Amino acid sequence: MKRALISVSDKTGVVDLSRRLVDLGIEIISTGGTFSLLMDNDIPVTSVSDITGFPECLDGRVKTLHPAIHAGILALRDNKTHMNQIDNLNIELIDLVIVNLYPFKATIERGADFDEAVENIDIGGPTMLRAAAKNYQDVLVITDPSDYDELIQRIEEDTLDIEYRKGLMYKVFQHTAVYDTLISTYLRKELGIDFPDYLTLAYDKKEQMRYGENPHQQAALYSESLPIKNSLVNATILNGKQLSYNNINDTNGAIELLKEFPDKTTVVAVKHANPCGVACADTVYDAYMKAYEADPVSIFGGIVATNAEVDKITAEEMVKIFLEIIVAPSFTEEALEVLKTKPNLRVLQLEDVGKPNNKGSVEFKKCYGGLILQESDLNTEETYNTVTKKEATKEELETMAFAMKVVKHCKSNAIVVAKGQATLGLGIGQTNRIWATNQAIEHSKDAKGAVLASDAFFPFADCVEVAAKAGISAIVQPGGSIRDQESIDACDKAGIAMVFSGVRHFKH
Repeated sequence: MKRALISVSDKTGVVDLSRRLVDLGIEIISTGGTFSLLMDNDIPVTSVSDITGFPECLDGRVKTLHPAIHAGILALRDNKTHMNQIDNLNIELIDLVIVNLYPFKATIERGADFDEAVENIDIGGPTMLRAAAKNYQDVLVITDPSDYDELIQRIEEDTLDIEYRKGLMYKVFQHTAVYDTLISTYLRKELGIDFPDYLTLAYDKKEQMRYGENPHQQAALYSESLPIKNSLVNATILNGKQLSYNNINDTNGAIELLKEFPDKTTVVAVKHANPCGVACADTVYDAYMKAYEADPVSIFGGIVATNAEVDKITAEEMVKIFLEIIVAPSFTEEALEVLKTKPNLRVLQLEDVGKPNNKGSVEFKKCYGGLILQESDLNTEETYNTVTKKEATKEELETMAFAMKVVKHCKSNAIVVAKGQATLGLGIGQTNRIWATNQAIEHSKDAKGAVLASDAFFPFADCVEVAAKAGISAIVQPGGSIRDQESIDACDKAGIAMVFSGVRHFKH
């Protein structure tokens, strides 16, 4: 190994690395800011312009895009034709390429405008990396500063084996693929394209998890490479151990439901990714107590999420039962002291936890061999139309709006029974709607005068008949069945107000 080309935006450790390479008798060539940094630190270095015989130009846009550089990287050492051409062209070989790219991600994260973002799209860097990675058997390529120490050790020990070289090759193509994905994702969002012809996704590994949905399944946690501030994966753990696969899945469901109520103090209790109690109130204590009382059995071992600061009196109620996780935007010092008396209770702080999703967001599910993408089921401006003789009261209409926000986060078939701004009983994930209705009413201590909400239309009048026996006073459902009139007639017979929302909320 005789020559190294070093051109880095992230200059972490590059001065020390360069000194060690020089000590090993390796000549360094460099560009721009890296060249100046090495010169300032009295490290022998040759400018790329001296190699190419061509000055850097166009405000640094063109530096290494030259045959004298790329031929020196791409020449196959065991190919006589290549080596004869290299000699005839008087080109010197480059054996080591150390490059990392313009900080495109950091640029857009700090809110740069479009022109500045475009200026931070690296051209020469990815080209050199890809060239060196393609010629992995002859050229070493490093793009991650964390690999510097191993590189020096292997050079000193002469252990630059083919598997190590292939590993570096993999890291390069993974790195450039993510880099290009960040650029295309940024442009896609700028252009408002939700469903591109070709979908590329970039995620950063956050941590290796202890196990997945079950102990025999391995799992890892990833976050979007362009992180979302109020995403669960960016929460701060104030107490308790690492989150499990199921913890993350369940807590994310609680947070997504919480986002339905950005202007109200709300508490959501979730068990196995389904809500078991939801309530809005003037204080976080009252909201928690109503959510707890909605289902004091299922909340045991569950997750609680709130969009309000947790105070001491609420924390004292929370620790009376076994909870897996509590997530909130903040906790008073006194509340945190109370919660920390439970060493296994995971306490998560997440700023803007209840802030709604941006419009235009999409979600996807994995299917064998592909992905299904759809727009997120965001807050829909539903139009409530009374279809019965009896009109719903103002309070019932307000409860309908509350209950429909809850029911769209319950697995279908789903029914929610609510009174005021709190759930009484939920019927979730049943294979027919009457079972879901029976379950929701059974779980309600007293459904008299309550509102019943359905995520989809009633195919028969049986749900209305069961609701009438329980004393339900009003029903909201999307409508749209060819047998809607049967349900309407059953409501009229029972003196129940029925309202059609016109919007279905299946969640599978």
